[in-house]
Amino acid sequence: MPVILGIESSCDETSAAVCVDGEMLSNVIANQTIHEAYGGVVPELASRVHQQNIIPAVQQAILKAKVNKNDIDAVAFTRGPGLLGSLLVGVSFAKSFALALGKPLIEVNHMQGHVLAHFIGDHKPTFPFLCLTVSGGHTQIVLVKDHFDMEIIGQTTDDAAGEALDKTSKVLGLPYPGGPLIDKYARQGNADAYKFPEPQIPGFDFSFSGLKTSIMYFIRDNVAKNPDFLQENMADICASVEKRVVIILLNKLKKAAIEYGIKDIALAGGVSANTGLRQGLNDLAAGQGWNAFIPKFEYCTDNAAMIAIAGYYKYLKGEFVGQDIAPLARMPF
Repeated sequence: MPVILGIESSCDETSAAVCVDGEMLSNVIANQTIHEAYGGVVPELASRVHQQNIIPAVQQAILKAKVNKNDIDAVAFTRGPGLLGSLLVGVSFAKSFALALGKPLIEVNHMQGHVLAHFIGDHKPTFPFLCLTVSGGHTQIVLVKDHFDMEIIGQTTDDAAGEALDKTSKVLGLPYPGGPLIDKYARQGNADAYKFPEPQIPGFDFSFSGLKTSIMYFIRDNVAKNPDFLQENMADICASVEKRVVIILLNKLKKAAIEYGIKDIALAGGVSANTGLRQGLNDLAAGQGWNAFIPKFEYCTDNAAMIAIAGYYKYLKGEFVGQDIAPLARMPF
């Protein structure tokens, strides 16, 4: 029964989790509210707060799991991709902790971790399956053949879906983080109030830069006509934007599922917490006869549980790294 300590610090969440024989016993996430004043993540501040949070997060994870630090068999950590300063904190702590206890190290690709979050708990997809991975920095359709045999068959050619939502929230004057607020307003609005374009990109790839630009011009032109346009129509704007983003994502996913003949379809990444996207996938799956897999909310955003479960499967394969390992801001999938 291997006991795996997982550590995640790729952006602005400091997280630690403990997994015992594939069962998640704890998942502690320390959020950083300091970035709200700046309208986005400030890398230098993020790394400083990680330094403050990493020890308490790990301590809480171990206490909640009711294990002793000496019981830990391996330390899994996010090597990349992510903010280099943030990654340095998590990687350095993982190396120090493992060295002090004489335990092996396991590196985890952050994006693979999001996909493997689906193996936490009993409701797991079967191989091969497709995973739509959507976050502020990535938008990908991944063909998952095995736990670590994954192929990106579609991805954004420019902006990620999460970035498009974040930029929209800024133009709308919403505070950071804007994604959850767009989701909240969208639940109260008419998704058919405004029509935004769907880019025609070949294959399974995405593009969100054109959509982002059209939203910006739409808001600029309407505010010029009516200064109170945003306040009067916020819910309808958010609902319409969200609907278009969801349609773009699911149309490509549907195309890929049909071409590959795959019935198990999964959703992962921070944007998978969006209510409209979750409901959209469930509705599409019901109509297509798919089996839909959507993580619990705590496993959608950056978290150490997904790193711990990935570490568990790597532990079973004996895939360890040495103390010379270094973080990578950009890491091949």
